[in-house]
Amino acid sequence: MKIGAMTTSFRKPFYEALEASAALKVDGVQIWATNLTYYDPDHPVGELDPELTTEEDKRKLKETLKRLGMGISALCGDLGRGFVGGDHISEDVEKTKRMMDLARSLGVKVLTSHIGRIPEDKGDPAYRVATEALEEIGAHGDAIGVTFASETGPESGAALAEFLKGLKAKSIRANYDPANMVMTGFDPVQGVRDLEDLIVHTHAKDGMGPGPNRGEVPLGEGEVPWPEYLRALKEIGYDGYLTIEREVGEDPAADIVTAAGFLREQLARL
Repeated sequence: MKIGAMTTSFRKPFYEALEASAALKVDGVQIWATNLTYYDPDHPVGELDPELTTEEDKRKLKETLKRLGMGISALCGDLGRGFVGGDHISEDVEKTKRMMDLARSLGVKVLTSHIGRIPEDKGDPAYRVATEALEEIGAHGDAIGVTFASETGPESGAALAEFLKGLKAKSIRANYDPANMVMTGFDPVQGVRDLEDLIVHTHAKDGMGPGPNRGEVPLGEGEVPWPEYLRALKEIGYDGYLTIEREVGEDPAADIVTAAGFLREQLARL
């Protein structure tokens, strides 16, 4: 398995975050591909955007990554609204397809996102809405060779697997986040087994489950059982990225440094 880092987690200008990632000797980075401002109106989340990224931007990024000896684990295409309802679905489906095009132009095979909580009742209108949206996104992914990976957490691994396996499109898969599973009360190890070959990318994140201390914590300080979790990934044949994501904390850059060391120790024991 390879170790990656999400560049936005460093809370530094983009190219400084790339240099910080390289200093940790990680294998690759995940980059946001949405020019959103919902965290801070003055500082857009996305480092890239299909409508704003020029050919020169792509050339510079590729040259920088080559110099630093890193790849791109995935692009993040989370639009913050999901695909289970609302009048934004058509707009977000089109935007997602453009982000997939951007990924392809950069030689990236995976775009991650949140699709929203899939209803348990297949008769729920939201289930149909999500299915139609993901089928359209998946048809585009099938055509261009880019996978759309839904992040885990809102539902169990078994429920997400059932939904994904029911789609005709083959390019709709899972981005596994063990902390999200823990924080919503699901077993992150069982979730790996439930999703098996659907997992194409993972986030290395830790958290505490439901209760007064619920939330994200530094890697190794939460309730994700890392030895068992990583062993489960190995047993299903997963050999992709463990991409460190740190969304909170006073010094997330320092937490990423600690996380990279923690993961190397865990992987060495497998």
